[in-house]
Formats: sequence, C-alpha cells, structure tokens
Amino acid sequence: MNTTKPKSSRITAGSVDTEHVSLNLLRANDFVAQKIREQLKDILVINVCSSPGSGKTTLMQKTGELLKGKLKMSVLVADPETDRDAVRMKESGINALQIVTGGICHIESQMILQAIDLIDLEGTDVLFIENVGNLMCPSSFDLGEDYRVTLISTTEGDDKPRKYPKMFLTSELMLISKLDLLPYLPFSVEAVTEDARTVNPDIDVLEISSLKDTGLDAWIQWIQTKLEEKKNKNNYK
Repeated sequence: MNTTKPKSSRITAGSVDTEHVSLNLLRANDFVAQKIREQLKDILVINVCSSPGSGKTTLMQKTGELLKGKLKMSVLVADPETDRDAVRMKESGINALQIVTGGICHIESQMILQAIDLIDLEGTDVLFIENVGNLMCPSSFDLGEDYRVTLISTTEGDDKPRKYPKMFLTSELMLISKLDLLPYLPFSVEAVTEDARTVNPDIDVLEISSLKDTGLDAWIQWIQTKLEEKKNKNNYK
C-alpha cells in the first residue's frame, strides 16, 4: 500500500502533475482523511467503489454472512437518495448507516468523519465504505481508507480500466463480479486484467460471484490478511 502520496494526487499517464500548484482543491479533504486514519487506527477501513449495479451491496451482504463469528464488520453506505441499501444490510444483521449525498456523485472525507460519530463502531474490526456508484468522481477523494477495492462486473464490459484509469490506479484490489454470467457475455477476464495492470501494475485481482459464492473464500482471506497486517504494523510501532 502506497502511503507516501495522497490518492487525490496520483496521476495517470498523460496527465499534468499539479503537485506544486499553489492551490490544491483536495488538500482539505486529504487533511480530514488523515484525521480519520488516526481515529480509526485499530479498524481496517475498506473503500468499495464501482459503477451502479455492479453488485456492491450484495457483496456486502454476503461478506457479512461469511465473516459472522470471525470478525465484526460495519458499513457506511452512500447513495444520492434513499436508504434502501442500508435497510437491506440491516435486515441481514449488518451494522450499517446510510449516507445520503443529496445528488452528489461521490463521498468526501468530511462526510465520513461525521458518519463515524453516528454509527456504533464498538468492537468493529472492519469498516466498509460503500461508495456512490461511479467510476470517476470517487477516485479523487481519499476517505481515510486503508485500501480501495473496485468492482467491475461482467455485465458492464471489459474496457473500463483504460477508460476510467484513475479509479484503478488508486485501487489495491479489483474484483471481477457477476462471474456466473460470464458464459453469456462478451467479456474477457484476461483483457480486463491486462488493462487494469497496464494502469496499475500492483493491483490484485480476484474473480467472484456473490450469487454462486465463487471466489468469496479468497475475498474473505484477503480481508483477514489485510486486517492482520494492520494489527501487526500497529503493534510494531
């Protein structure tokens, strides 16, 4: 995980580096994000991003089921309107809080800072932030997460990493979702993986189906490994 430079400042090939521009519009967001990291230093924070309809909420429900009795998870879930996703999670027994952005196409760190005072994080091991469905705007906003995970579903095409490069550049893991539909779609796992690693050579890739439970054991293992790594790092300090 690269912590030397805020995700808001990472640029893709062909972009102009604004590192030394006198006014960085995202600097205030990055400052709050760092405060969140300090406040949640004992909790693994994962920012889950994707296009609308890629399966984020279903994945969160399945993750809650599979982590039950192993780790305690909580979810901050964002949408432009309604609290439907948070209701779905609460019905599954998951500690969840809805962030309604009022039409804003992304979450900003100040929204997370306010929300963590309103959700019961007592004993929480892993906090998921389910971002607004959008592959552009959320990529620039550091939310104080330890890891960013981006879903790309087989139903949306395999060309997205090169079309929306910053999202994949700033993600540590790409989940190829809805794998059960692969036989019926013109989607290439190899092509999407190659494109993602052209943008970000360090990105991990897992293939999953939340409906068929395909690849979910590997997903759970990834979460447990990252939590253990964070605990060990904190203990080392």
